[in-house]
Amino acid sequence: MNTVVQMPDTKKAKPVAQKEDAMWLQKEMINANYMDLAKAHSQGRKVAATFVPGNLNELLMCFNLARSLPETNALQNGMRKKSGKMIMDAERDGQSEDVCTYVKADLGMMMGGEIGPTGDPMPKPDVLLLSYTGCFTFMKWFELIRHKYGCETVMLHVPYQGEGRIQPNMREYVVKQLKETVIPTLERISGVKFDIDRLRQYMRESVKAEDDLVRVLQSAKNRPSPIDGYFGAVYYIGPIFTAFRGTPEATQYYSMLRKEIDERVRLGKGPITPEGEMGEEKYRLIVEGPPNWTSFRDFWKMFYDEGAVVVSSTYAKVGGLYDFGFRHDPENPLESLADYCLGCYTNLNLPSRIDMICKYIDEYQADGLLINSIKSCNSFSAGQLLILREVERRTGKPAAFVETDLVDPRYFSAANVKNRLESYFQMVKQKRTALAGAH
Repeated sequence: MNTVVQMPDTKKAKPVAQKEDAMWLQKEMINANYMDLAKAHSQGRKVAATFVPGNLNELLMCFNLARSLPETNALQNGMRKKSGKMIMDAERDGQSEDVCTYVKADLGMMMGGEIGPTGDPMPKPDVLLLSYTGCFTFMKWFELIRHKYGCETVMLHVPYQGEGRIQPNMREYVVKQLKETVIPTLERISGVKFDIDRLRQYMRESVKAEDDLVRVLQSAKNRPSPIDGYFGAVYYIGPIFTAFRGTPEATQYYSMLRKEIDERVRLGKGPITPEGEMGEEKYRLIVEGPPNWTSFRDFWKMFYDEGAVVVSSTYAKVGGLYDFGFRHDPENPLESLADYCLGCYTNLNLPSRIDMICKYIDEYQADGLLINSIKSCNSFSAGQLLILREVERRTGKPAAFVETDLVDPRYFSAANVKNRLESYFQMVKQKRTALAGAH
C-alpha cells in the first residue's frame, strides 16, 4: 500500500512524493516526539539531549525524561531546507567552515529563537548525556551547548574498539560508569528512582523491534530488493535510532514495516521511490557514509533513474549493528547497554569496517561500493580512500567516491555528483561484461 504524502514546502513546488505507509508513520512518530519535547517542561518533565550512536534511550525512559537528539534535529532541518541559513548564522558567530555542519545547524537553530524542525519550540535541556562512541566532535558540541545553557553534562566514556573486539574489561568499565555516575546523576536531575525491572521491560520491547528491523534490512538479499538499504533505510531506522527504541510504538511500527516489506518480497516488487515503484533493478550497490540531507530527494533520484538500488549501507548501522547479531538483553540490561555503545559503527576500527563492507558485497551480491564522503564529518571520512582501495582489492568489485555534505547546501554539486555516478555505472557495466566474457 502507498500513501501519498505532501513534501515540505520549498521555493518551487515539487510533485507529491510517494511513500510506503511505514514511511508515513515514522514521520508522524518523529513529529510527535517534537510535540512531546515542546510540552515537557510545562508538564513538569525534565529534558535530556543525547546522540544517536550509543544512545541509552531505554535508560533515559526509566527517569521519565523527554529525549532530544541534536543530530536528528539538524538532519530534519536539512530535509526541510532550513539548515543553510542556520549554518551561515553559526559561521558569522565565529564557527569555522570546517566544523561539522550538524553542529553549526544546531547552534544556528539556537540563535534563531530555538524553534525546532516542525515549528514547535525546542526546550532547554536539563541534562546532556554523552555516550562517547568514536566521534570526538560530539564532546566539543556538548561543551558549546553546556556553555550556552549552563546545564549538567554526564559523560559515559566508551573505549574505542581498537583491536576489533569487545574485551571484558571494556564492558566492565562502561557498566561501572553507568552504576556510579550516569544512573545517580539521572536520578538526581529527574527526581525518579532507578528501577532495573522497568529497564528490563523496555529492553523486551527493543528486542522485538530489533528482530523486525533486521528482517527488513536483510530482505535486500532478494532480487529485486524490495527496499533501498540507504535512502529508504533512513526512514526505517528513524524510530529505533532515536527516541522510540524500547517503546510499544516502535514495536508496532517495525511489525507493520516487516509485514509491508514481506508482502513486497512475495509480489517480487522493488523499492518505493519518491516517484513511485522503482523500475528494473540494474545495479546493486553498497554505500558507505551518511547521506546528503539538503538535496536528499535529488540525490536519490540519480540512483533510481539509473536502476541502481542500494542493497546495504554502513550508515543504516550508525545506531547499532543489529544485523550482526547484537540485541539488547533484558537479563543483563547494564551489560547490554555497554555492548551496544561499544559496538556502534563509529566505534569500529578501519579493518572491522572493511570486513563489514566486504561481507555485505558478498552476502547481498552487490556490484560494488560507492562512498559518499562528507566534507565536514571526520568520523566517517577519515580513512575512506583506504577503505575503497582495500575493498576493491579484496572483492575485485569496482568502487567509487562522491563528495557532498550533511546539511550544508553549498556542498552539493548536482552536476558533479551525477557525472561521477554515471561514470561509475559505466565502470560496473564494463566489469560485468568482462567477467561474462571470461566465463
